[in-house]
Amino acid sequence: MHPRPPGTTEWRRLFAAEAGSPRPDLSLLCLLIGTEADPSLDEADIDAARRMLDRLAEQVAPGHRTGRPPDPLAWAVALAELLGQGFGFKGGPGDYQRLESSLLHQVLRRRRGLPILLSVVWMEVARRAGAPVHGVALPGHFVVGFGPPEERVLVDPFGGGRLLTGMDVELLVAAATGTPLAPSMLGVAEPLDIVARILNNIRAWAASRPERSDVSLWAVDLCLLLPSPSPRLHYERAQLLVQKGEYEAGARELDTYADEVAALDPVTADRVRRQAQGARAMLN
Repeated sequence: MHPRPPGTTEWRRLFAAEAGSPRPDLSLLCLLIGTEADPSLDEADIDAARRMLDRLAEQVAPGHRTGRPPDPLAWAVALAELLGQGFGFKGGPGDYQRLESSLLHQVLRRRRGLPILLSVVWMEVARRAGAPVHGVALPGHFVVGFGPPEERVLVDPFGGGRLLTGMDVELLVAAATGTPLAPSMLGVAEPLDIVARILNNIRAWAASRPERSDVSLWAVDLCLLLPSPSPRLHYERAQLLVQKGEYEAGARELDTYADEVAALDPVTADRVRRQAQGARAMLN
């Protein structure tokens, strides 16, 4: 870790630097998200969370019953025995209603969380133990895969590490989307895609709670620090700032959005610039 940052600005600088690095550290990025929700979180807390992942990895014992080198199934079973059965990491319907379910340091403490955060725990522990592991971003339900595509074993950390059959996966997708499983849904999720999905979950949580516009704002701010963010995020940020009464800051974001879309959509750019003028008029 770097020397302890003194505040939000430095935490965000670290988040942006890690997101832009050649090999982003998934656990660090997730823990840095937690500094936005919990200002008391410090470097010691982040180090403690990462050491917990290290200690859990030291307890993974695939193939211990057979003595053979572990295969994908052995890894999946070992992680389920340790994390699901041994430590009780799992999720339930109520976890979707809690912001803590999207914060890695809280998930490690509570051993409860959303599918994607529990999957992060599974992946980070398995990776440290030397397992061939990756995330699979199914629509509406994130899961974990062990091994190469031709012999991959899928598990559901939200279900305590339940092994998934092909039919199980089809049912998960059908329940979330009402459509059949497509091969493209089984691709490997990269770390930055995972972080973006976590932030989108947080934005969705806050969007249904107008009193938590503060959460919406910092989640958008972090999205904007990821490589190649959507220009639309500037428009969303502008709306949040105007709602808070920060009219000049909101107008600047509207101008930024208008500049970014002007070449492809001049009509929208003109409309947004008028909105910026309206926001500045609120200062009078």
